[in-house]
Amino acid sequence: MSLTHINAAGYAKMVAIDEKTDTLRIAIATGEIKVSKETFERVKNGGIKKGDVLTVAQIAGIMGAKRTSELIPMCHPINLLGVDLAFELLEETQIIRVSSEVKVVGKTGVEMEALTAVSVATLTIYDMCKAVDKEMVIQNIYLKEKIGGKSGHYISDRGE
Repeated sequence: MSLTHINAAGYAKMVAIDEKTDTLRIAIATGEIKVSKETFERVKNGGIKKGDVLTVAQIAGIMGAKRTSELIPMCHPINLLGVDLAFELLEETQIIRVSSEVKVVGKTGVEMEALTAVSVATLTIYDMCKAVDKEMVIQNIYLKEKIGGKSGHYISDRGE
């Protein structure tokens, strides 16, 4: 298998996508942040002084998806059709699970945008809660599903 982001001289390049077909492409990513019991309760009940943690994290995740090509050197700038994030509060483990779904009609996929959305959202949760909890752990960020494009439909075999 050859690497598509390496040119004939062995240097990095941005892949040309001009000959690809515009198709609907969707990517879903997920990740978690494990917090202390106190932090979990404060996030759940609105007790963080910086504000509504999950609302700010949602906006940050959307912004992260939109700016992925500025952060990841070989990503193409694309016109996203939609970005959505969802948060699941897992009380028994004090984990906040973040999921993102990103859509585009275009020549390249949105996996990196979905992963960036989750990463930025979990980092935002960390930032907003760090005064209360410095032991938080961001973990298990991965691509859950991808639809469209040459490689077709992918579903991760990782369980939640």
